[in-house]
Amino acid sequence: MGRYVGVDLHKNMFVVSFYNTDTLKHEVKSYLLKEIGCFIDDLDTADAVAVESTNNTRYFVNCICEHVREVKIVNPSQFKVISKSVKKTDTNDAKVIAEFLSKDMLPEVRMKDKKTAQINSLANTRDKLVKLRTALKNKIHNILSSHGILLKKESLSSEKGLQRILDQPVDPVAFVELEVIVSQIRGLNEGVKKLDKELEDRGSKLPGHENITSIKGIGKKSGSILLSVIGDINDFDNEKKLAAYFGIVPRVSNSNQSEWQGRITKRGSKLGRTTLVQCTLVAIRYSPRLRAFYDRIKAKKGSGKAIIATAKKLLNIIYFTLKENIIFEDFTNGVIRTT
Repeated sequence: MGRYVGVDLHKNMFVVSFYNTDTLKHEVKSYLLKEIGCFIDDLDTADAVAVESTNNTRYFVNCICEHVREVKIVNPSQFKVISKSVKKTDTNDAKVIAEFLSKDMLPEVRMKDKKTAQINSLANTRDKLVKLRTALKNKIHNILSSHGILLKKESLSSEKGLQRILDQPVDPVAFVELEVIVSQIRGLNEGVKKLDKELEDRGSKLPGHENITSIKGIGKKSGSILLSVIGDINDFDNEKKLAAYFGIVPRVSNSNQSEWQGRITKRGSKLGRTTLVQCTLVAIRYSPRLRAFYDRIKAKKGSGKAIIATAKKLLNIIYFTLKENIIFEDFTNGVIRTT
């Protein structure tokens, strides 16, 4: 049996604890990331390695994965032992990871393949640009409002609308602000447009893209985003695990033999959940079954809970569509393409 190796990874270096379960002793070493070959020389093919998920984890894992028995990537947001430790040092962190690895008690992060990870990065960058653009548009409304000028929100959605902003009667200082903000929004518009094209073009080449976009309500861009969040559908044993991964399952609490459910966990990708809900709002317009389900839940619990419940049902459809390699000929009537 090999050792359990805990790694505390940093930008330029990392600290490693080689934990031997027979002797219960740790051997701690430090390495420079650029000299990762020295670490590989110290590894054995029977070793198991665990490392927290950081910006350079993919590079680290790709370097060592062929030289050890297994590599686990730790989810830092769910592994609070390190972050809440009183004596937090690189050495202690590496030791804790190694010991929890030996007990098979580490919460893991799935590492997607390179193409899927790249598309996921594109989607997250786009999301950040859109949020920044929204913040700048809100700033414009605030400036104009302070001058007694009220505009509809959609008035900033076109180039003509942006140009009209610069024609408003404001003082010289406010005009400079508006001029700079409008320039930034124009740049963001171009950036988002370019990212949209990349998402659609590259995402369309992902396995399952034709399947998922055959579901009415899921377009090329949203299909690319959802697939980049899901990764390999075979990583999920059933639709419930996919729903948990998206964070749209309720929190469950137990106390004194009683059990109750709370709000959804909201774990996982916020962008994935947002995209799923947006697709659901469109899908209920085309699917009588989804619409009927939504209306039934809405009548009992309100529109907020109804759309989340329907989003979960749509995610179930996505799961089986990808798992069973289904392509809808007519999603509205549930007609599946036959080969």
